[in-house]
Amino acid sequence: MKKLFNRSNGFILLMILSTFSVAGAAAYYSVFGLSSLFAGARFEVIIMAAALEVAKLVTASYLHNNWKRAGWMKWYLSLAVVILMVITSLGIYGFLTSAYQTTADQLGIVEKQVKVIELKKDRFQEQLDYYNIEKSNLTKSILDLRNGISNNRIQYTDTLGRIITTQSSSTRKLLTKELETAVETRANINVKLESLTDSITKLELQVLDIESNNEVAAEIGPLRYMAELTEKPMNVIVNWFTLLIVFVFDPLAIAMVIALNKLLGRKDDNGTG
Repeated sequence: MKKLFNRSNGFILLMILSTFSVAGAAAYYSVFGLSSLFAGARFEVIIMAAALEVAKLVTASYLHNNWKRAGWMKWYLSLAVVILMVITSLGIYGFLTSAYQTTADQLGIVEKQVKVIELKKDRFQEQLDYYNIEKSNLTKSILDLRNGISNNRIQYTDTLGRIITTQSSSTRKLLTKELETAVETRANINVKLESLTDSITKLELQVLDIESNNEVAAEIGPLRYMAELTEKPMNVIVNWFTLLIVFVFDPLAIAMVIALNKLLGRKDDNGTG
């Protein structure tokens, strides 16, 4: 593989493209991240940050190639590169967190919509539970009334000493009227139960439609899974991922710039081109 790289410029070209893509992306996110922090002078900050990003890469290359000849300036230039790396990382962090905040705000709107629907559903559910209890009580009352009508017996002894068993017509009429009222009331409750059940089902479908058709909810699905898996708030998970990106992004760009200088310097030393 080493001989292949020495004979061909393919790997060097790939290294150049990779270096400029990483460094360019880091610079882009940093510049616009810093400009959002200083929105009052956005255009001016973009110019300043862009100039510093280019100077940082050039300085890193200069220090690598001229470390022994730089004299005391190498210490200041090294410190400047480190400080600029921190500034770039802060800009990237601000850019990414700002982007997530926009997503979080959109998700918050969706969650509020779902919460309003859930409140309506809870009210319907409370009514449904109440009418189910009423229906259960009425069913028991209807059974008792029917048993009362069936067992409506009066016994008495006639003049001949015989025991006579008969029904009380007034009691039967009263129980029958109560039974009819109870049956009618239960029928009305059944209608209300069907209506409430339909309302709850519609609300559940509405929630499902909002959650399934929302792009933001789908995008942060992996983050939600990680939050549930680690039992950490989603903001903490996002902060972890952002810090990982920040710690790798700009240091990798500087390291690749230095590596590219070494690769080009080695090529020149070998007299190949």
